[in-house]
Amino acid sequence: MPQQAPVNLVITTGEPAGVGPEVSVKAALAFLAEQDNAIITLLGDANLLQFPQETNSKLRERLQLESVQLAKPAISGVLNSANAPYVVSLLDQALEGCLQKRFDAMVTAPVQKSIINDAGLEFTGHTEYLAQHCNVEHVVMMLCAPMPKGFLGLKQPRDLRVALVTTHMPLQAVPSAITKDYVLETARIVAQDLQNRFGIAKPIIRVAGLNPHAGESGYLGREEIEVITPAIQAAQSLGIQVTGPFPGDTMFDIGALESVDAFIAMYHDQGLAPFKFVTFGGGVNVTLGLPIIRTSVDHGTALDIAGKGLAESGSMLEALRLAYQLAINQRNHS
Repeated sequence: MPQQAPVNLVITTGEPAGVGPEVSVKAALAFLAEQDNAIITLLGDANLLQFPQETNSKLRERLQLESVQLAKPAISGVLNSANAPYVVSLLDQALEGCLQKRFDAMVTAPVQKSIINDAGLEFTGHTEYLAQHCNVEHVVMMLCAPMPKGFLGLKQPRDLRVALVTTHMPLQAVPSAITKDYVLETARIVAQDLQNRFGIAKPIIRVAGLNPHAGESGYLGREEIEVITPAIQAAQSLGIQVTGPFPGDTMFDIGALESVDAFIAMYHDQGLAPFKFVTFGGGVNVTLGLPIIRTSVDHGTALDIAGKGLAESGSMLEALRLAYQLAINQRNHS
């Protein structure tokens, strides 16, 4: 059987003053050492992306660098708004390459949203930026992490996946942002991408409520009765295996971890606080609903340790592994 064409991944190395460049190089080399059917392109300033002298020459052949020059030299741990256009340009180049099928998936290192906005560039986050530039109205942010057998009493290895209805917005804005149609579309996108990209034929999905105790039959809020339950029922009528709404504090029970393929939370911290507590920095952020595959680390720029050789590259390595697997699954599905 002939070997499949190599999977081409592109990494945007993120905020130049943060840990993005170093974890990108470290994880790229580690990934290529374990996966010989992949090519990685690093986007970033060549001065930031130094390879160890002992790097295997065969690995180096599959690790390509497309240098993009900084506006100002980067100082580890010190943000400079002059380099904000550089950070955004890395995203634009990677996205264009994916849309043109030059790359099979893009993997993003962390950026500093505040400094991009300080430079006068409106930027809420990768998820929203990519959606806008792909002309997609609704995308879904989902965090994924592998859980080994025995962890939390699991009888077999499982992947924890947590998707969000709303992402980067003030908590007080969440209730008005949650509508029946929006919750329904989130469930539909999650189910579709679990099938098409994750290779799960009949995904099982759990949905959280918004209020404590999932509203306590309306005594603690009516969003569950008026919005979330009707959305779940509409999703079920489309053949999606989804249940809820579950109280946020009991949704992630061990029995559910054994069987549920994705959990949908109503807002950022409802889903990501429990996720990050149990995944210890090994999670991956994936954007669902885009015409391209995009994964990312689940941590920030870590300015306090940048350039000191202390940054862990585990999350970037997991992001590369997931991007590769999603690209293979998509090839097999098409």
